[in-house]
Amino acid sequence: MTEEKNDIIAGRNPVLEALRSTAQISRILVASGSKEGTIRAILAIAKKNNVLVKEVSPVKLNSLIPEGNHQGVVAFISPIRFVDVDELLQKAKDLNEDPLLVILDGIEDVHNLGAIARTAEAAGAHGLIVQKHRAAPITPTAVKASSGALMHLPVSVVTNISQTIDYLKDKGLWTVGTHQEGKDKYYQANLTGPLAIIIGNEGKGISRLVSTKCDFMVQIPMKGKMTSLNASAAAAIIIFEVVKQRQLK
Repeated sequence: MTEEKNDIIAGRNPVLEALRSTAQISRILVASGSKEGTIRAILAIAKKNNVLVKEVSPVKLNSLIPEGNHQGVVAFISPIRFVDVDELLQKAKDLNEDPLLVILDGIEDVHNLGAIARTAEAAGAHGLIVQKHRAAPITPTAVKASSGALMHLPVSVVTNISQTIDYLKDKGLWTVGTHQEGKDKYYQANLTGPLAIIIGNEGKGISRLVSTKCDFMVQIPMKGKMTSLNASAAAAIIIFEVVKQRQLK
């Protein structure tokens, strides 16, 4: 996961002011052990604003800011504005459509994230939900990989995917995941109605806890020697199956 220097703010006061402004900060890196003075204020505001903070070695910060004037802290500015989950649901309501959301459970590659976002936006999905920790960040590379789709597709960043799924269920959405041993082939399942599609990690798939939250699992049948697809390819197949079924409804 590469860092993109053109979207970094370095230094205690610049980062503090960015937190106090309308800037969309995706994450903050702080030198290990730095918790005094201005850093303490940065940590407090970051926690209040639900911004991810990670402690790293000074060597890591030096590699990002070769001039060495980072003062033990750097912040990354997201190229897009995040929204809350209710805004995604409201978008569907405003369009008088059944909600169609795509949830990324541990997608780590920004190119996969971008490719999935491009498919979701092209298919008319109402939003993308990504997790705050242990996932690919929304960076300019992700936006480029999405061919700009991330500038149009609303994105919500959540702390807990499992709890978010519970919330969506309370709002009337069904949740579908993919698994090689899914009960039905993807084209046999009923994918009409309010739906959230869950796409799992590139290597591990959908996490155990999240899989228990899925209302049903579907499989994408394989005839060749390969037993699985790239996450973005699998997402495209399921997302456009939803589009087809909705058109035939």
